[in-house]
Amino acid sequence: MTHPSRKIRKVPEHLPNFEVTEPKTSKYAGAPKLLSDADLLEAAGNPRGHLPEQSHVEAVERADHEAHIPTGNPVVGISTRHSDTPHELRPTDPEAAKVWDIAAHVPDPEIPVISIADLGILRGVRIDEVPIVTITPTYSGCPAMEHITDDLRRSLRDKGYPEAKVELVLDPAWNTDWITPHGREVLREYGIAPPSGSSAIQDAGPIPLTLGLRPPVTEVACPRCGSTETQELSHFGSTSCKALYRCNACLEPFDYFKVH
Repeated sequence: MTHPSRKIRKVPEHLPNFEVTEPKTSKYAGAPKLLSDADLLEAAGNPRGHLPEQSHVEAVERADHEAHIPTGNPVVGISTRHSDTPHELRPTDPEAAKVWDIAAHVPDPEIPVISIADLGILRGVRIDEVPIVTITPTYSGCPAMEHITDDLRRSLRDKGYPEAKVELVLDPAWNTDWITPHGREVLREYGIAPPSGSSAIQDAGPIPLTLGLRPPVTEVACPRCGSTETQELSHFGSTSCKALYRCNACLEPFDYFKVH
């Protein structure tokens, strides 16, 4: 079994002069050869040990581009999709709106196809001598917030706002209603079932707590085939905010973004 941190891909059809053979004694002879990112980078003209100083994601995107592999797919590439519709929280002030647009292009590090604006993490921008960007974590203690803060500061610095500040706000608490319609569609296309209902959390006031069994979940549609014949395998998936499901129609496992 391949280690989960090592992504595997099929040989791209567009990589020229790249031949893969299996030993005749292998019981897998004739089966499609699976390659790691390092193999793809080498095949695309970036030998191991000679990669430019860039992030892992940037290196993979560059290799995909040179190999003419379409991006925006969870298997063959990573590309953040941005909505053409202005976000409802985008400031009307021109300078603040400019800062918002920069911040809105920062992807979520755990789900890189969706921006922090479409995920509802980006909550506001104001100008108080310097730009101040407000973000809210999907849950208290989310480990991705440190990465998001660093990415925001880096993006703003690169765009001419070196003094910009990032504020973390916990009240009101984030909830899945803040995910935009575009963000939900991006999640579905990426292979993650979006929340299938509305959050019970209100923006203000006490939050009721109940004891006992979890309330039943509204029908969860498989993001691959669309069937609602699905079942929960584990209440926790790849991250705490997702659950692991399986489709009984196509038999594929998938993550479901829980309503909260």
